[in-house]
Amino acid sequence: MSYSSNSAPRLPFDVASICFGTSPLGSMPDTYGYEVSEEQARATIHAMFDLSPGFVDTSRNYGMGRSEERLGAVIRERGGLPKNTILATKLDRGFSDNRLDADRVRRSVEESLEALSLDRLHILHLHDPEYCRSVEEITDKGGALDELFKLKEEGLVDAVGLAMGDLGIMTQILPNWEFDALVNHNRFTLLNREADEMFTQAHARGIAIFNAAPYCGGVLARGSASSSMITYQEADDAAMAPVRAIEDICSRHGILLGAAALQFSVRDPRVTSTICGVSKPERVQQTVDWANFPISDEAWAELMALPFSSDNPEASREYKPC
Repeated sequence: MSYSSNSAPRLPFDVASICFGTSPLGSMPDTYGYEVSEEQARATIHAMFDLSPGFVDTSRNYGMGRSEERLGAVIRERGGLPKNTILATKLDRGFSDNRLDADRVRRSVEESLEALSLDRLHILHLHDPEYCRSVEEITDKGGALDELFKLKEEGLVDAVGLAMGDLGIMTQILPNWEFDALVNHNRFTLLNREADEMFTQAHARGIAIFNAAPYCGGVLARGSASSSMITYQEADDAAMAPVRAIEDICSRHGILLGAAALQFSVRDPRVTSTICGVSKPERVQQTVDWANFPISDEAWAELMALPFSSDNPEASREYKPC
């Protein structure tokens, strides 16, 4: 296992096998249960940018714009986006009205470019249509997706993707558009495999698969003794039992829990890059170390034999972009 560059047929460039997610750096206490100061966020971004190759993921609505703004401040401080760093962001609905039509697409990308201090983007995803006021204004002729692909034709972005959670809507949209990439979160982990079939189908089409949130919101990084939440929701004792089963195997084999959770995604040949959110500079190197942590075939056999869920892990989640 290594931190290296991966390629996918539809991407015009290689990307690192680990992508650092910046939603925590927007300071979203309603999601993560803690705040992140601007000083801490900037130090973490510098640590991300010090890696080569680098891959960073953000969004217009992470922390109501704070994630992009903090990234942009560091980009300006460093005199531009570092060489060999790929940056992905996302088109988002209006904060007040959940609108995501063609006009909103233009406004969202303009806001992103301004916040990030960039004049073009490597990767731009349409984000979270399940939370928008109308899926039809996204998918109909002249809608948000048409406008997204126009941005690629105009050369404003190199690659376009779809980033969301809800597989019911995602699997309806994906076959009808020539996306270069997709992002899905919390649905291909040691605890859950809801996205498995979608990943197989997308991989067969040459779509780059960015698998986000391998730690299930943090519990597979911090452990059951330190976290009582799974996929950003309070978990009862029964829900935590599968986490403890994974911990038991890791303990018997001398494996770090976070390394097992991360490598479950990184080692899958369909996954182009695994997106890991970090909120402290030391977590950047820790993530790279976890990707390289030795795990025996015997341990993997036990981990892969554990039962898992294929249900929507966020069915009861109340999403808040803050």
